[in-house]
Amino acid sequence: MQLIAVSEEKSKLQGIGVFLTGMAAAVALLYFGRAFCITLIVSIILAFLLEPFVGLFMRARLPRGIAALLVCVLALIVVYLTAFALFTQLASFTDDLPEYSERLNAIVDRIGVQLDRAEANAYKLLVPKRFQPQERPPETPVPVAKRKRKEPPPPAPTVTEVRIHQERSPLTQYLANYASSVYNTLLMMSFVPFLVYFMLSWRDHISRSFLSTYEDSERLRADRNWRAIADMARAYVVGNVILGIIISVVSCAVFWTWHLPYWVLVGFLSGFLSLIPYVGLPLALIPPVVSALMIYDGVTPYLIICAQAAAIHLLALNLLYPAVVGARVHLNPLTVTVALMFWGSVWGGIGLVLAIPVTAALKVYMDSTDSLQGLGRLLGDRSEVQAFAAAKR
Repeated sequence: MQLIAVSEEKSKLQGIGVFLTGMAAAVALLYFGRAFCITLIVSIILAFLLEPFVGLFMRARLPRGIAALLVCVLALIVVYLTAFALFTQLASFTDDLPEYSERLNAIVDRIGVQLDRAEANAYKLLVPKRFQPQERPPETPVPVAKRKRKEPPPPAPTVTEVRIHQERSPLTQYLANYASSVYNTLLMMSFVPFLVYFMLSWRDHISRSFLSTYEDSERLRADRNWRAIADMARAYVVGNVILGIIISVVSCAVFWTWHLPYWVLVGFLSGFLSLIPYVGLPLALIPPVVSALMIYDGVTPYLIICAQAAAIHLLALNLLYPAVVGARVHLNPLTVTVALMFWGSVWGGIGLVLAIPVTAALKVYMDSTDSLQGLGRLLGDRSEVQAFAAAKR
């Protein structure tokens, strides 16, 4: 019996070691292959989002390949028109950059003078007068005739510098690394339209091949999980877009009343930046503050504009977000925070955007796997825990 207990304990330790090794390998793959993983996940989400439109064209008796091609072309046209509108606004803003820089320099100089004055007043109030440096009377200039003439110093010996190896400067190294990262990003982005098209056109073949890897008893559950993940990703993206449009329209109306330059661009940037979890509020305040630099002086207008933008952000996320987006993912706040920390550290800024849908997809898989249902409930919100407790009764 003792040998059996020792063997069972040893097998448990081996299982834990295999699990930890697999987790470490998965994290390393996600980190070092982040460009590939991000491109693939973005393509999958876009394919889930465009699949209903492909179904609409197929109802008109079009083959799936042609329907997928039409949907991808229409999606690219929408992206191009949106990018063109943003580029037009940004080009106009670029023409006004010299005026913005002058205004910003003037504001910075004014703030510097006020800070120096406040520092001097605080020094006079806090430091006793006897410890303050005394002002010296101005010195009387010495006549030119009485000044001693100084001999010029001897010329320094010339040293010939021989540079054997010229290292690359830090700025050049930084620019080279930045250009390489931009090139890799653009290269991965160029694969997204092709991946989306092939995922849509070959959907039936991919679905049948994927389900064939399961046994007959598990095939129905796997198909249900695949559809649940697709519905969740589609509802999450659509809900965020709808919420972003609502916040943007309200922000545009508020910024128009302040007569801010480029209020349409500023409103939409502020509205969609506010959707980024945790850092959305400070990011949403940057566009209106930058736009207000051209027309307003003093601190009061900026405080009111920031307060109004913050109020729109907080009301939308506390009232609209739970109804439009939160009901689709069923994640508790602790899970969302940990997911943002993990995916943000692994994938950077884009990880903050993909953290919630990726974690929600993992939760759907855990809920359908008997051995992982407890972990799925741990990630879930209060409604799921209450439903599970009621089912147990």
